[in-house]
Amino acid sequence: MNFRMIVHIIGHIIKIEGLLFLVPVITAIVYNEATQGRVYSVIGAALFVFGFLITRKKPKNTILYLKEGCVTTALSWILLSVFGAIPLLLTGEILSFTDAVFEIVSGFTTTGSSILTDVEALSHASLMWRSFTHWVGGMGILIFLLAVIPLTGGSNVNLMKAESPGPQVDKSLPQVKTTALLLYVIYSVLTALEFIILLITKLPVFDAICMTFGTAGTGGFGVLNDSCASYPIASQWVIAIFMILFGINFNVYVMLVFRRFKKAFISEEVWTYLGFIVVAVVIITINILDKTAGFIDALTKSTFSVASTITTTGYANTDFNTWPTIAKVILVFLMFSGACAGSTAGGIKVSRIVIAFKVFRREVNSFLHPREVKTIRMDDQVISDKTVRSVTIYFITYAVIFAFSLFWISFDGHDLVTSFTAIVATFNNIGPGLEMVGPTGNYAFFSTPCKWVLIFDMLAGRLEIFPMLMLFHPSNWRGVLIRHRKGY
Repeated sequence: MNFRMIVHIIGHIIKIEGLLFLVPVITAIVYNEATQGRVYSVIGAALFVFGFLITRKKPKNTILYLKEGCVTTALSWILLSVFGAIPLLLTGEILSFTDAVFEIVSGFTTTGSSILTDVEALSHASLMWRSFTHWVGGMGILIFLLAVIPLTGGSNVNLMKAESPGPQVDKSLPQVKTTALLLYVIYSVLTALEFIILLITKLPVFDAICMTFGTAGTGGFGVLNDSCASYPIASQWVIAIFMILFGINFNVYVMLVFRRFKKAFISEEVWTYLGFIVVAVVIITINILDKTAGFIDALTKSTFSVASTITTTGYANTDFNTWPTIAKVILVFLMFSGACAGSTAGGIKVSRIVIAFKVFRREVNSFLHPREVKTIRMDDQVISDKTVRSVTIYFITYAVIFAFSLFWISFDGHDLVTSFTAIVATFNNIGPGLEMVGPTGNYAFFSTPCKWVLIFDMLAGRLEIFPMLMLFHPSNWRGVLIRHRKGY
């Protein structure tokens, strides 16, 4: 285990986070929030100096293997969240350490679950920081790091594999730095485009910035207590459309940039994802028609809710807790599915669902035709047995963690729907669930131990489970224990 390189990369992450605090500092200056401005500037400066001291000397061995990439990624996200929560405590806007960490983990993991009962009571600086964590966490801060720091020996790929959502990351080593930079360029262009269009719909500048950050990262933190319900209909449609766009695999956008149109438009995952959206919108629109002001109102609310749910963004323009059961069941299905791999969204990912369905179909056919050897293909490419195995293991591990989490929070004694959808919402990085954690609710009522379970679920869901589990593998820390016993 290359611990020195792990610490070196974490130092860069801390240094970058110190610079990220400039966003709330500038916001505090604009809105004359002196206390918040001082807190964010002092913490940001301290983090930058601390990170600078750690990264002054580069280790001789800069190679990171996959297990080290997983440990580096998990530790980076944990420390990023803990340090990011400190200003909320020092400004007195959140009084509990657990609650502050919960809020910022929810931000960086683009979950959008909140312990706040009155969002509008926060300062502009803290509201901006919450939303900005969505944007940072959406594409991933380690992906940004890969664009600016050269690594060797496959380390780039191993870090990208550990942080990128989806069954696999198919990038050759010489292209990783270019790919990471291109991803951020596309991400930034789409972000700027949404912000401009929201301004055209007459959304206030501050709201437009925060909502754009939340949409781009598919996060869900809003600046109003009613999320998006009081915004103009045009703004709601813009947000809904961009939620769908940010839920598409960014590799499709990369292929469009390089004019590989045929390859971009044959993506089974993207077409399945869009198909899920269309079918869900049609069924829900019909189902809630008699509970709305007419067809347009029903279509707007269903489209927004479906887009927000499948992309795991978590914005709301209505309280879907009051909808008929069939509509809520569809939304719960979408919570599990999530959007595309390689997007900023959470969830199981559509690609895994497609692969799992094809594996299921192959196994059923094997009973009918035992001697037939049939490969699984996706986008005209053969899916390797290694990928099929990783998808299977993912589903098994997902089910085990989900069951354990549900069992643990059940000790709080809340109703089954609340407990079940709280795990669904946090593990799949969605934000709102149903009943007490619905669009008009929050997570403040959970006990401290349960909140830490939900914090773990948010991190595990964002990092595709295994990087977080690697932290608990004894073999990864054996070297540290040996060095400690030898006195060096």
